[in-house]
Amino acid sequence: MRSHCLLIGLAAAVALAGGLLISSRMHEPDAQVEAGGDKLLAAAFYDLNGQRQSLSQWRGKVLVVNFWATWCSPCRVEIPGFIELHRELADQGVQFVGIAIDQGAKVNDFARELGVNYPLLIGEDSALELQRQLGDQAGGLPFTVVLDSSGRLVARHLGGLSVTQLRGILLPLVRRI
Repeated sequence: MRSHCLLIGLAAAVALAGGLLISSRMHEPDAQVEAGGDKLLAAAFYDLNGQRQSLSQWRGKVLVVNFWATWCSPCRVEIPGFIELHRELADQGVQFVGIAIDQGAKVNDFARELGVNYPLLIGEDSALELQRQLGDQAGGLPFTVVLDSSGRLVARHLGGLSVTQLRGILLPLVRRI
């Protein structure tokens, strides 16, 4: 019985260590993903007015890019925090951009309803491939990446982000500008 409990405890410790390793790798980009900053800045999508927008126009800023959808509950929860942080940090060189994996009309209605104060772009099939190149192999939403002002990918996160979590990522980058 004692050895059985010991084995269960050991298995739990190994599972915890594995989970912590996977979690840390979801937040810090590896060498292959770091090159994704250039790919992200080279990408272009249509905005809500039908104009093609290149993400390179925000080169030189700390760039927070959030892949999301109106039907995604965690996305809907985190966006008010993004609105708050964009209002707070835009004057300090931080730019938020949302890439919606959704229909333009739904995104437009959602943006008006919440008062989104940063650019929203409509993702196409290429947006899903870009997500994978940035480290989201599952294609899950929401998925957020942060580039520093030199265009280097410094953080990525699959799942909802709180204001506190994102502020902790952004403030050290703002101080470097």
